[in-house]
Amino acid sequence: MRTRIAVWSAMLGLAIGCAVQASYAQDADSSPKPTAEQRAATAYRLDFAVNEMEDGKKINTRQYSMNLNSGDANSVKIGTRVPVEAKQGEFQYIDVGTNIWCRLEERSKGLLLSIRSEISNFAVPDQQSRGAMPLLRQLQINASTVAVIGKPLVVGSVDDPNSKRQFQLEVTTTKLR
Repeated sequence: MRTRIAVWSAMLGLAIGCAVQASYAQDADSSPKPTAEQRAATAYRLDFAVNEMEDGKKINTRQYSMNLNSGDANSVKIGTRVPVEAKQGEFQYIDVGTNIWCRLEERSKGLLLSIRSEISNFAVPDQQSRGAMPLLRQLQINASTVAVIGKPLVVGSVDDPNSKRQFQLEVTTTKLR
């Protein structure tokens, strides 16, 4: 009889041990996966170049850079606020310069870039009438593309309607350590 009780006790102990172990294994499998917010962000450097081309040759380049974490958006803005007299004695201010906004998202197939850029400047004197108010020239390139790490990528280009020039927006993406 004692042997039977000992065998039943051992079997009961083994069954309880297996049930507890299975419960722990199930809890480990059902633990919540880390969200995109909880995963470690990867940092990137984005180098933008606004290339001015004439007859296929680069005649001028302006460069802008920003560091950006995956899943975030940043912007670079440089310019001047210019007063404009809307009505007699009433002034409004307009922004003249360069504004580049970018969002970077890591996807399974690569890095998705969403870019909005706006560049404005005053027309050169020979492009405006004498005695007239200054003219503003403006170009805008908005794009969405997959980045190529370490290689320059032209995300958009526009022709200047008043000359034979073309403007290109180029981005180079570098992964930071």
